[in-house]
Amino acid sequence: MTELDVIYEDNTLVVLNKPAGLLSVPGRGEDKQDCLSSRALWHYPDALVVHRLDMATSGLLVMARGAAAQRSLNDAFAARTVLKRYEAVVDGLIQAPDSAWQLIDLPIFLDWPNRPRRIIEPVHGKPSSTRWQLRSTNLTLGSSRLALEPVTGRSHQLRVHLQAIGHPILGDVLYAPPRVAALSNRLLLHACALEFIHPASRENIRFVSPAPF
Repeated sequence: MTELDVIYEDNTLVVLNKPAGLLSVPGRGEDKQDCLSSRALWHYPDALVVHRLDMATSGLLVMARGAAAQRSLNDAFAARTVLKRYEAVVDGLIQAPDSAWQLIDLPIFLDWPNRPRRIIEPVHGKPSSTRWQLRSTNLTLGSSRLALEPVTGRSHQLRVHLQAIGHPILGDVLYAPPRVAALSNRLLLHACALEFIHPASRENIRFVSPAPF
């Protein structure tokens, strides 16, 4: 319950490395109380949630220490001044003309009959944008490694967008077809970089966590 991978800490914030399979915040039911925020409170009683990662996603997550820092970081996320970068391995050999960043701009909507799934819905969906860049391909697996930057922050955004363009993430039991979901025993999606203005020092800070896959 108290295991915690601390990347950085000071009196204003703490940056953690969340393992895949661990909730960011408590869920409903006694079996869903073990989560990253609960573990953080054992070590930092003033730790407050700022943002979340999907349970199946691993990687960097920042928590504020105190209400003032939480307000400042919440404002930064809302204003989209926080740089978030992910790495993913997806199905298919993507043919990109060069190393330039590409854009997925598709509206996302909650699939009510199949919650918590999301779908692309052009009429009622919320505007959602994701930047991606091809890093490498694996001819043996028939897969591609991508760098991802969510411009907006919708739930499941990266997973839905990659499925929508025909390249679901390996190990994604929620959005990938069974063949692709079975290619990995975990979702191959990792939050590998966070960059933002420190709420107290006002200096630009950056944290990196290499993908464990």
